[in-house]
Amino acid sequence: MQCHHLRELVFAHEQEGQAWAKLMIDLLESILKDVYSQGGALPPDQAAYYREQYRGLLAQAEIECPPPPERQETDRKKGRLKRSKSRNLLERLRNYEKETLRFMTTVDVPFTNNQGENDIRMTKLQQKISGCFRSKEGADIFCRIRSYLSTCRKNNVSATDALTMLFEGRLPDFIL
Repeated sequence: MQCHHLRELVFAHEQEGQAWAKLMIDLLESILKDVYSQGGALPPDQAAYYREQYRGLLAQAEIECPPPPERQETDRKKGRLKRSKSRNLLERLRNYEKETLRFMTTVDVPFTNNQGENDIRMTKLQQKISGCFRSKEGADIFCRIRSYLSTCRKNNVSATDALTMLFEGRLPDFIL
């Protein structure tokens, strides 16, 4: 989650000139630093302090990046007005504050979801190329293999070594 937010905040700051985005990056990195230094979760009073700072930055962002003006009754177009990428990000950060800041109060929630994204990327790529799996069994086998390789990689066993061991009927030491 946060990795996407940080990338989008960098874009908002560098490409769209949004000063609030740089301040938000600094705040999130400061929170993360304190979370690590305190062993994975902040005490409630410190979390409340950061939450207030977060909301203050969002209020500043509302001024710097206002919503588009409402449609006039004479407009023929229907639907939601187009918003800038910065505005969309701002609305997501405001609407999903609890989810965005959950990493600072819940030990089991990581700052980024990069590992989850990496684990699912090959499955999405396979679906994009082929359109779908031919059978449920094929999808299950694909996921089982990807899971095995991902687990091996996380335990410092290369994919080549992992597959070689598998075809030789052996398992890596960390599984035994």
